[in-house]
Amino acid sequence: MSAVPLRSNKAAASAVRSVTVLGATGSIGDSTMDLLRASRDRYRVEALTGHTNVQGLAKLAKEFGARFAAVADPARFTELKEALAGTRIECGAGESAVIEAAARPAEWVMAAVSGAAGLKPALAAVDRGATVALANKECLVCAGDFFMERAAKAGACILPADSEHNALFQALGSGNREELIRVIITASGGPFRTWASADIEQATLAQALKHPNWSMGQKITIDSASMMNKGLEVIEAAYLFALKPDEIDVLVHPQSIIHGMVEFSDRSVVAQLGAPDMRTPIAHCLGWPDRITGPAARLDLAKIGQLTFEAPDFQRFPGLRLAYDALRTGRGATTVFNAANEVAVAAFIAGQIRFGAIARLVEATVEDWIRSGNLAPLTSADDAIAVDHNARKKAATLLPQIALKAS
Repeated sequence: MSAVPLRSNKAAASAVRSVTVLGATGSIGDSTMDLLRASRDRYRVEALTGHTNVQGLAKLAKEFGARFAAVADPARFTELKEALAGTRIECGAGESAVIEAAARPAEWVMAAVSGAAGLKPALAAVDRGATVALANKECLVCAGDFFMERAAKAGACILPADSEHNALFQALGSGNREELIRVIITASGGPFRTWASADIEQATLAQALKHPNWSMGQKITIDSASMMNKGLEVIEAAYLFALKPDEIDVLVHPQSIIHGMVEFSDRSVVAQLGAPDMRTPIAHCLGWPDRITGPAARLDLAKIGQLTFEAPDFQRFPGLRLAYDALRTGRGATTVFNAANEVAVAAFIAGQIRFGAIARLVEATVEDWIRSGNLAPLTSADDAIAVDHNARKKAATLLPQIALKAS
């Protein structure tokens, strides 16, 4: 049984829903808190977590009357405790405290802790059968098979919070699994959509961070520029909806109005549209199985005028090809793909490699991993974290020669 509810017969949500936001001080967390702020009568905040922003976390905890707050940095415990002095809010610090936040009795959990660090907290929510709005790609890219198996076993409900996967989730409700032909994930094409390969190779950090449509964090914006982010979304969709690689297509759509489409056996194509605002998919998850009022701008297609589409260019954006290859390989290859990409992006930000070398480092790391005979099914969070850790070390080892080739 899938943990993603493609059609729902669930009764209407209770009058007040208890919620926990893992990663409350990040960009997804900020959008989630904005929605909660607009619907205070419908939600009660159980727990909030943040990475290092203690003051921002404490401010949110006090504003929403959270029962528990946790900062991921264990060295910030005293600072958080002092910031919450005089309140009844319990607090903690470190990985165990973030996991404790996820394990507390909230009906609905936003899993927005970025990176592999978000896996164990998300599993803590899954294992108690919570409804989990998943905004952390790494949970599925690093550990998709057993993550979804654990969710189904615990009776947890996984709701996709990414705009593209949420769009597919909504469109998939128009038919049955056996009627599905393919899903189509749209991509803006990023800031380098029309650039020549030679220019992409030499792109600067400032240029990579100029996304034409979305306002996002630094890492995901760079991933969008390289289309690595779209590759990660292909992998995520495969695990979320139990799809084969050949059932997932990518279509470049510069306006970012259509976020995802599903084609069925009668050749009907069902699409989800909306302004490029993360609050729309988050609002869908937050209200599900109902819908709540969202603050995003109304979609004015007449004003937009036209929607255009292009096939993705796997030559100029090899990260997308590498993602499909890793998905087909399986057995930890997608975990290696993600880990190597994070190392590569960090190296690019630090000025150690050119933009074009990001994909080359990822490819070299995955190929070395396969040649070394390291591929094996992942059966636990510890397995996935170990592969992630070792792949990062391997990518760091390969980094100097990749940088040298690009110089």
